[in-house]
Amino acid sequence: MAALVYYGFGMTSDDVMYDCLPLYHSAGNIVGVGQCLIHGMTVVIKKKFSASRFWDDCAKYNCTIVQYIGEICRYLLNQPVKDIERQHRVRMALGNGLRQSIWEEFTSRFNVPQIAEFYGATECNCSLGNFGNMTGACGFNSQILPFIYPIRLVKVDEETMELTRGPDGVCIPCKPGTHILVHQCILGEAKPKANWWNGQPQTVSKVAQKVAVTKMLCLLCDVLIMDQYGYMYFKDRTGDTFRWKGENVSTTEVEGTLSRLLDMKDVVVYGVEVPGAEGKAGMAAVADPERSTDLDKFGKDLEKALPPYARPVFLRFLNEVNKTGTYKFQKTEMRREGFDPSITSNKLYFLDPSRGRYVELHQELYSSIISGKQKL
Repeated sequence: MAALVYYGFGMTSDDVMYDCLPLYHSAGNIVGVGQCLIHGMTVVIKKKFSASRFWDDCAKYNCTIVQYIGEICRYLLNQPVKDIERQHRVRMALGNGLRQSIWEEFTSRFNVPQIAEFYGATECNCSLGNFGNMTGACGFNSQILPFIYPIRLVKVDEETMELTRGPDGVCIPCKPGTHILVHQCILGEAKPKANWWNGQPQTVSKVAQKVAVTKMLCLLCDVLIMDQYGYMYFKDRTGDTFRWKGENVSTTEVEGTLSRLLDMKDVVVYGVEVPGAEGKAGMAAVADPERSTDLDKFGKDLEKALPPYARPVFLRFLNEVNKTGTYKFQKTEMRREGFDPSITSNKLYFLDPSRGRYVELHQELYSSIISGKQKL
């Protein structure tokens, strides 16, 4: 993986990399420190990421490459503008998770000409890289010789997310421009290279048989889209994508839009079940400790930015959003709590279709929604 990004993105041993990521994560360890161990590159290791000190450090240590992951780029954009953020030698930002909605704003504001976005997983045997610096893309696979590299994009059932197979039992390849599930990494005709942590059941769920003729593939189970040239764009995690009003909703895309409308606040989007309703209703948790959000303005902005099915039906305001050590949002607990005001002390709001705006969600309104009396 370290060699892939080094040669693929045109790094040199004279580069200086700024690594502020956790070293227990493959991005900070293998991709970051690996450049020093394998290629002799200077790597500046920061004990902890600091949005306010980030560009000061880059200028101080003459860094030419910076690493990012998850929400780091958005945190940097959320900082006040200062001169030092353009007075540096950084020519490349390397990592994964840069949202398309802020991609160009990041490169323009901080004067970083190249975004080296890549896609993969620690347990898989190949990765993707945006080696052509295409805005928004996380990787590329040749459309002239697509079978040279072991990447397959295949169709899935939009309801169940199960693999779609033809009459011969083989998976159906996706055409460019269609939403797909990326089932990545041919493992060969024998057995996969590793087992997963909880043994055989998890290993079986991550390996698909007969994806192509006599082939097994490791399943990374993310929703990607590929354009006519072979560039691939990350859309969402399959566990996060949900259907509402007959449409698929990408939580990643909605989170990016809401965060932009709310001055780069932390926003987590997920689907919640409503008794009697088909699919899952969208819910957004917003980190707003000062309660500065103007709901009327936000509602009007939302109408211009998102189609009706993608607009959150419920809002939840809290002081902060729990994140992992790699700056990814944790949704499990909030998804479990749903929109029941008796479970949380956080302020909850409901998008009332009859009024066309968000109203406070109290216990009486909650009961009306649960009973089906309140229209969604």
